[in-house]
Amino acid sequence: MSRPADPSQDGPTPRGGRTGDPEPPAGPPVEESLLEEAVNLARSAGHLTLRWYDGSAEVMVKGDGSPVTEADRAAERLLRTELTRRFPADSIVGEEYADIVGASGRTWFIDPIDGTQSFIRGVPLFATLLALEDEHGVAVGVIDLPALGETMAAGRGRGCYLNDGAVSVRHRYDMEGAALCTSGFDLLPGDMAERLHASPMILRGWGDAYGYSLVASGRVDAMLDPIVNAWDVAPMMVILPEAGGRFTDLSGEPSFRSGTGLATNGDLHDTILDLVTDR
Repeated sequence: MSRPADPSQDGPTPRGGRTGDPEPPAGPPVEESLLEEAVNLARSAGHLTLRWYDGSAEVMVKGDGSPVTEADRAAERLLRTELTRRFPADSIVGEEYADIVGASGRTWFIDPIDGTQSFIRGVPLFATLLALEDEHGVAVGVIDLPALGETMAAGRGRGCYLNDGAVSVRHRYDMEGAALCTSGFDLLPGDMAERLHASPMILRGWGDAYGYSLVASGRVDAMLDPIVNAWDVAPMMVILPEAGGRFTDLSGEPSFRSGTGLATNGDLHDTILDLVTDR
């Protein structure tokens, strides 16, 4: 993934540019080569899933009732094989297979197909997700949307990019006309859904990782997930801050392990958090 020589002169800055923008993740900038490697791995796994995007994938049901296909498992196997070969001391946590515990203190998080419901229906809004956490937090995050030809990636201290261009959130301070996405309105508790429908925001179902990419690239203003796993949102911990936005759980903590998620442009974060939690 190439980088513009001077993002401040060509398109939006990936870190905002306004006093009061959320601070980027703490810790030293990640190595550019590591970010590039993660992007290439995620793209390879995403491309692999397209072999089954013609509807030929057999759909199985896991113990939790969620669907899984051979494409999910093949993509995760590819990533695990390559990560183990390149970084043998790192831990790996993925959706489809058991955790690998390493000694380096670093952990890779894999979601081979985020949006399997979209994938099995021929809807192109599915993604391969890859993130790396080190002692300072999530250092690298990648959202590869293979059917759309879009790859969003961010590295700590390196900014956020969509393909070859720097991207940032859209600053908006009023809920009137703001757009909020969610992965499924059926997942929202009744009272939360009622408060959202009564708000002046525009509500859309462009969910899963695609919704987060829309926030980070300034196309919508918020993405709400009342139920998530760590591998679903680990990349958002670096993607959103590097794009000038904010990601927290629904208690307001910057965590990807608590089972909930809210990404916003930063300006509306507390307002939307107050609305959805009725705090």
